[in-house]
Amino acid sequence: MNTTDRLIELALDEDLGSGDLTTDALLGDDDPGRAEIVAKEPLILCGLEVVKRVFARVDSRVACQSDCRDGDPIAHGTTVMRLEGPLKSLLHGERPALNFLQRLSGIATHVRTWVDALGPSRARLVDTRKTTPGWRVLEKYAVRIGGAANHRMGLYDGVLIKDNHIIACGGIGPAVATLRRHISHLVKIEVEVADLAQVEEALTAGADVIMLDNMDLETIRKAVQRIDGRALVEVSGRVRRDTLRPLADTGVDLISAGALTHQARAVDLSMRVYGDR
Repeated sequence: MNTTDRLIELALDEDLGSGDLTTDALLGDDDPGRAEIVAKEPLILCGLEVVKRVFARVDSRVACQSDCRDGDPIAHGTTVMRLEGPLKSLLHGERPALNFLQRLSGIATHVRTWVDALGPSRARLVDTRKTTPGWRVLEKYAVRIGGAANHRMGLYDGVLIKDNHIIACGGIGPAVATLRRHISHLVKIEVEVADLAQVEEALTAGADVIMLDNMDLETIRKAVQRIDGRALVEVSGRVRRDTLRPLADTGVDLISAGALTHQARAVDLSMRVYGDR
């Protein structure tokens, strides 16, 4: 079972538990119904396949149809999906399905505003690991749908030497040297630095990517000049939407921001149900 299916199982279990006290008393198993999921504000759509998987898990008889795709800009009042099947099953899946769709569309919508604020640029906007526990795969998917890119997925798929690693190893040089002996030659090594002296250490050690952490614009410009293309340059820390253009103008290659995920709000969608009794 993959991450999304596990999340769906958890979401349905926490909502339905041993059964829906209201719906199960009011409706029969085969009472037919139809439903529409409607946007109640402008948004960037994300999560349609998750919604389909929620209802498939609830009841395979529920049919889902949509003329929209993830990434589409959606106007207020737009029907983004139509559903048909047992009315009880539609109601059982309503809240878990909407929770996924509202959260993922919220991230995609939020990210799109950052991408628009950055505008045309050689710098790439990327996310971080500041995601909701268990939701990382989905939230990083929503970041891509919004138009930004992903940093590493977890500790297992990318090397990033941070300040605590540097302290534990006695410096950037020893940390990089040790990693070179333990990882494949195909894996890049990124080093987080706090000042220009550490930039020099990272360059001497042969870092592939240098992350400039919490530096002001002038220091970032000096760092970019010193690095001079010998490594990719990422900037991180205190990144806001209104600082994207000034940061990009320093010549960095990557701008990472945890705010892409942890500051996004869920957007407003609702499900209108129609009974055929």
